[in-house]
Amino acid sequence: MFCYQCEQTAGGKGCTKVGICGKNEDIQSLQDTLIFGLKGIAAYAYHARRLGAIDEDVDAFMHEGLFTTLTNTNFDLNQHLEAVLKCGQMNIKIMELLDKANTWKFGNPVPTEVETGTKKGPGILITGHDLLDLYELLKQTEGTGINIYTHGEMLPAHGYPKLKKFKHLVGNFGGAWQEQKKEFKGFPGAIFATTNCVQIPPDNAYVDRFFTTGIVGVPGAQRINDHDYSKLIEKAKSLPGLAEAPGKKIMTGFHHTAVLGLADKIVRAVKSGKIKHFFLIGGCDGAKPGRNYYTQFAESVPKDCVILTLACGKYRFNKLDFGSIDGIPRLLDVGQCNNAYSAVQIALALSDAFKTDVNGLPLTLVLSWYEQKAVAILLSLLYLGIKGMYIGPTPPAFISGNVFKMLQEKFDLKLTGEPKKDLESILHGSKCTA
Repeated sequence: MFCYQCEQTAGGKGCTKVGICGKNEDIQSLQDTLIFGLKGIAAYAYHARRLGAIDEDVDAFMHEGLFTTLTNTNFDLNQHLEAVLKCGQMNIKIMELLDKANTWKFGNPVPTEVETGTKKGPGILITGHDLLDLYELLKQTEGTGINIYTHGEMLPAHGYPKLKKFKHLVGNFGGAWQEQKKEFKGFPGAIFATTNCVQIPPDNAYVDRFFTTGIVGVPGAQRINDHDYSKLIEKAKSLPGLAEAPGKKIMTGFHHTAVLGLADKIVRAVKSGKIKHFFLIGGCDGAKPGRNYYTQFAESVPKDCVILTLACGKYRFNKLDFGSIDGIPRLLDVGQCNNAYSAVQIALALSDAFKTDVNGLPLTLVLSWYEQKAVAILLSLLYLGIKGMYIGPTPPAFISGNVFKMLQEKFDLKLTGEPKKDLESILHGSKCTA
């Protein structure tokens, strides 16, 4: 790292500065956090723009935020904290915009049962986040005899009416992104990657049937431009295809518009004591050991509690049978990571119903973080003033000790520990103003 103030390597001989141009560790930490948050916003803005949705305030903040991190610009810790929280505010705006663009284009998601087995015949596996790519693929493969399977963050696509109407969208194959090398190797059809969370094929194992588009690039893979899927379709037809194999059914599609349709029933269940607590367990998953915490936590949640989940973190437990409470499923898959907006809308609606704020609800957020969009979402939750959240399995390396202490003091932010102990602590202090 170069220190522009000393004109030599930061921390090197003769340099007494910490970080770039004399910034202390805490300011550097907040600037790094801001940059990661901006990257997350950029991802959501990219998807929204592809559907024709643009927010000038968000675009302006992208410039302001990056400018804030410029050399010799600002040394005020509080101003940097304000910028980080404003990043959270702008991320809410862009998630809302993307949600409206997706629902305008594809309809409001509805609870949908999704097959995880395979059907006999040629297949294409699509991974990533971009629903427009999936829609165009479905249109071009209709009537070809090719079955389309979703992977990873594409699972929630099955809940959108305009996507689920395609009969050859037959199911979901595999789980989260970190399992790609194993799962893609075991998928005999063609594979199509639309956005981030892609791994390089090991030893070119399946690169000859791997296709990418947009920002995604993999050495040796074939690139698709302008939604021309002819080569992808041709490749899928040339491969041996999949065998008939039944699988477990999983649910998705619990968008806030669907959950709020159950609002009266949920409120009655809480007031009658049938639902004691809500947990939002989800976020961005990774391969590092310790992430089985989320599986163990979900398994330990009492049967009188409801779990909301989103993003690829749900694959830690979304094939488990949690049952229901008075017809209300105990596991509600809200959708992709950007559908954190839906989770916020659900929480706000419940807080209105119980005449309290979100922090007064029997609701706890237990989040796994991994990449930039997860950072942006965490900043959004902090901007909203949500307290008592758990994050893990390890603290973000870019958050300095002092900054994390500040977040703990201001927002009661906690690190995950041992699942059953954390759960016991949460339920012991559970509250409901119903």
